[in-house]
Amino acid sequence: MKQFKTLLFAAILFLGATSFSVAQSKVAHINTNELIKDMPEMKAAKAEIEKLTKTYEAEIKTMATELQNKMKQYNAEAETKTEEENMKRAEEVQTMEQGIRQYQGQAQKDLAEKEAALLKPIFTKAKEAIEKVAAAQGFDYVLDASEGGGVLVSKGKNLLPDVKKELGF
Repeated sequence: MKQFKTLLFAAILFLGATSFSVAQSKVAHINTNELIKDMPEMKAAKAEIEKLTKTYEAEIKTMATELQNKMKQYNAEAETKTEEENMKRAEEVQTMEQGIRQYQGQAQKDLAEKEAALLKPIFTKAKEAIEKVAAAQGFDYVLDASEGGGVLVSKGKNLLPDVKKELGF
């Protein structure tokens, strides 16, 4: 019984000490979406992605126009051609359609890869700046206050202005 009391007392002391240390933790919050959106690098990355998107869209539009023109021509000439020629032309049209679909798929893949390549260093830079500001101000935890980030009440210190200052904007 005496051992049980000693064990219980030790457990209470341990829990009390743990609770005290948790209570002393400093917590701040930051809206990372807003931070990243405002970073000059993000604006440049968006512009580059939009430019690349427009290039792909223009190329796909050109390919589609070429296909439509060829289909109109083939349909107009179909009655004057042999069945064998019409079959070859139909295969050619199918091949062109398939080529356009493949190009669209490759364009989407290329855009996703380019976006990932451009965004990774931006996210890394933001994270490092948040960590630097948090450490400089003595915060143990920084919560993401972005929508859906899990912060319900944000009465603590908002690091967004300080991190923007750290990043130079």
